[in-house]
Amino acid sequence: MTTVRSGRSRFLAAAILPALALYAVFVLSPYAQAFYLALTDWTGVSGEASFVGLDNFRRLVDDPLFRASLRNNALMLLVVPAVTIGLGLLLAALVSFGGRGGAAGPSAVRGGEVYRVAYFLPQVLALPIVAVLWQFVYNPTDGLLNGFLRGVGLDALARSWLGDPAVALWAVMAVLIWSSVGFYMVLFGAAMESIPREVLEAAVLDGAGRLAVLWRVVVPLLWDNVQVAFVYLGVLALDGFAVVQIMTVGPGGPDGATEVMGLGLYRNAFTYGRFGYAAAMGVALFFLTLAVAVVALRAGRREQVEYT
Repeated sequence: MTTVRSGRSRFLAAAILPALALYAVFVLSPYAQAFYLALTDWTGVSGEASFVGLDNFRRLVDDPLFRASLRNNALMLLVVPAVTIGLGLLLAALVSFGGRGGAAGPSAVRGGEVYRVAYFLPQVLALPIVAVLWQFVYNPTDGLLNGFLRGVGLDALARSWLGDPAVALWAVMAVLIWSSVGFYMVLFGAAMESIPREVLEAAVLDGAGRLAVLWRVVVPLLWDNVQVAFVYLGVLALDGFAVVQIMTVGPGGPDGATEVMGLGLYRNAFTYGRFGYAAAMGVALFFLTLAVAVVALRAGRREQVEYT
């Protein structure tokens, strides 16, 4: 028995240690280097870097663009996950339970697979491609959105969507939501199909309407999926770099209305040559993302609902 256990331990060590070594070299080591560079004034070109301690982090507090990016990312963190998850749940429920149904409970809508493919299609496109497409949609003169508004007689609502500080960030968030909602609709739809029909039938027999079934029965059973979705969408909201970089004027404009932390990090590193300061931004973004994930997982913790 001892020989068998010893052989199993050696096999597990041989299988796990190489992967751990690769993870340490290619994941943990860059993180450690970033933490060190955040305490220096490295320019990215010079072979020398002077240690400056926490000066880079003190500059972050006094940087108006960083404070603006922090506010914008905070608003995105509140809006993007909530709206995307809400729309994903609603669309998944409409496809999975949108049929006429009856005493046997809600039924799937006819042609549901076609709707799933149509809603999932934006997920197939890379985010930079989505951003370029929506640039044409938001074009103030030839764009699809303003053209539609003028076509239905709502000329007063037409505007420069990415050039107006009041709506530019909302236009960017709309793109992030549009590109993500299809994936979470399919995710929630697959989870809904695993719910036993008896549970839904019992809710209908008790007199629950469709919205009550969705809110009081389906959502609690899908809570783990919703929780994970919020974490991933929170990370997306704290990033937003690709869409802002491609779509907005400046980028980050107008007047810092769409400035995000990822954009400031990129600009300081590759435009201004302040890699130490950019590394400090990266460290701040790392801890913010980690805090969002921890808070979301702990705050959303509840007793697991099981069914057989």
